[in-house]
Amino acid sequence: MAGHSKWKQIKHYKAAADAKRGALFTKLIREITMAAKIGGGDPSGNPRLRLAIDTARSSSMPKENIERAVKKGTGELEGVEYHEVTYEGYGPGGVALLIDAVTDNPTRTVAEVRSKMSRLGGNLGTPNSVAWMFEKKGQVYVDASNVDEDSLMEKALDAGAEDVLREDDRFLISTSPADFHSVQEALKGKGVQVVEAELAMVPKNTVQIGGKQGDSLLKLLETLEDLDDVQKVWANFDMDVSEMARAEG
Repeated sequence: MAGHSKWKQIKHYKAAADAKRGALFTKLIREITMAAKIGGGDPSGNPRLRLAIDTARSSSMPKENIERAVKKGTGELEGVEYHEVTYEGYGPGGVALLIDAVTDNPTRTVAEVRSKMSRLGGNLGTPNSVAWMFEKKGQVYVDASNVDEDSLMEKALDAGAEDVLREDDRFLISTSPADFHSVQEALKGKGVQVVEAELAMVPKNTVQIGGKQGDSLLKLLETLEDLDDVQKVWANFDMDVSEMARAEG
């Protein structure tokens, strides 16, 4: 199942992903600022910034907040000096974790991540200890109630997508990183409404997990993503739908 992201599917299933708007805005602002810092403040020439702004707009972030974050990234406004860091490690059941963070104090952030990992059954690894288990993919989500599967499949593959699969009430369209933006634009041009899109670190293989280990893993993932500095957590696990329903309760 190319492009499959079980953690994202579970969060959508629970309707709990980024429920705290203030915390979500903090993460989005950091991503906009970092994207502008690295690639400049013009979204037409900075795909990462364009994606960050699109995500912020879809989350109803005010225009002035977006503009201020861009200017802080380009240095037009004074702001905090952010750094990108990625931590690697293992969670309960031997599940591999990639933890992406944007922080003004990497020493503080790694201490917080290590503390949460140790307390909740995980442990930090060395650089490249698990990164090789993942590959970057574009992931585009479409509301399944608004589109015919065969029609979407044809449009997506014609646009250069690699795969289309259904996840509950949504379709997940997978792309190469290079084709991520062109596939989105082609789909929109054909009248397909994109509800969410991201560049994700997708596991090449997954570890089946459930029961108490599954509960512990989900608790660890939620706790890590609740940290202010952590942007995304990627994990290489699979879980049965019945386990997802139980976890929701």
